[in-house]
Amino acid sequence: MKNLFLKIFVAVSYLLMIVVNALANILPINGNNTGEVSNAYPNLFAPAAITFSIWGLIYALLAAYTLYQFGLFQKDHGKSRAELFKKIGTYFSLTSVANILWIFSWHYRLIGLSLLLMLVILFYLIKIADLLRKQKFSSKETFFIKVPFSIYFGWITVATIANVTTFLVSLNWNGFGLPDQLWTIIILLVGAAIGILRTIKDKNIFYGVVLIWAYFGILVKHTAVDGFNSQHPMVIGAVFVCLTSFLVANGLVLFKNIFPAKNRRHE
Repeated sequence: MKNLFLKIFVAVSYLLMIVVNALANILPINGNNTGEVSNAYPNLFAPAAITFSIWGLIYALLAAYTLYQFGLFQKDHGKSRAELFKKIGTYFSLTSVANILWIFSWHYRLIGLSLLLMLVILFYLIKIADLLRKQKFSSKETFFIKVPFSIYFGWITVATIANVTTFLVSLNWNGFGLPDQLWTIIILLVGAAIGILRTIKDKNIFYGVVLIWAYFGILVKHTAVDGFNSQHPMVIGAVFVCLTSFLVANGLVLFKNIFPAKNRRHE
C-alpha cells in the first residue's frame, strides 16, 4: 500500500484530535470546557450553543475519510487516488495537530496563540479545497473525500472569524469608538462575502450550506430569550441579509452544477 506511513499518521493524528477534544470537556482541561471559555469573552458574533453540534458531523465524516484512504469501501484500494491521498493526508495531519494545540491554547486562555493555530488550520483546509476543486469525483468519492473537507472548511471559515472576534475582546479593543452592533454587522457582511466568493469559486454547495448553518446559529442566539432576546435588531437584519445571500449563492451553484454551461449554450 502506497504512503502507508503517512496514512497511519493521518489516522493517529485524527484519533488524538478526537481524544483531546473529548477530554477538553470531560476533564475539563484547565477547569473549563470549551464553551465556557468562549462565554468568558462575550460578543455579538457568537452563535447559539446548538450550532456547535456540527463538530459531531465533521468528526464522523473525517473518520469516514480516514478509513477510505486506507482502501476501505474501494474496489481498487485507492491506487488511482494515491497522489491525491498523499497531498490531502499531509495537510489533514497538520490541521489535526494544529487542532490539538488549539484546544490547549484556548483552554489556557492563550487567545492570541489560539488565533494563530486557527489560521494554520484554515490555511491547510484552503490548500485541500484548492486540490479538490481541480478533481472530478464519483458519487462515492464525493461522499468520502469532498464532503468531509468541504464541511470542515466551511465551519473553520466561520470559526476563524469568531476567533478573531474573541481575540479582539480579550484585548479590550474599543472598536475605534464605534458601537459593538456596527462592528458585528461589518464582521457579518465581510464573513458572508468571503464565504459566498469561496462557494462560487469552488462551486461547492457543501461548503455553502455550512455557512447557512453557522449564521442561522447566530440568528438563534440573537432572537432566543436566553440569548440576546432580540436586543439588537440591526444585527438580526444583517444576519437575514447574509442568510438570503447564502441561499441565492447556493442556488446559483446548484443550478450550475446541474446544468453545466456547455449544456445551456444555444446551438
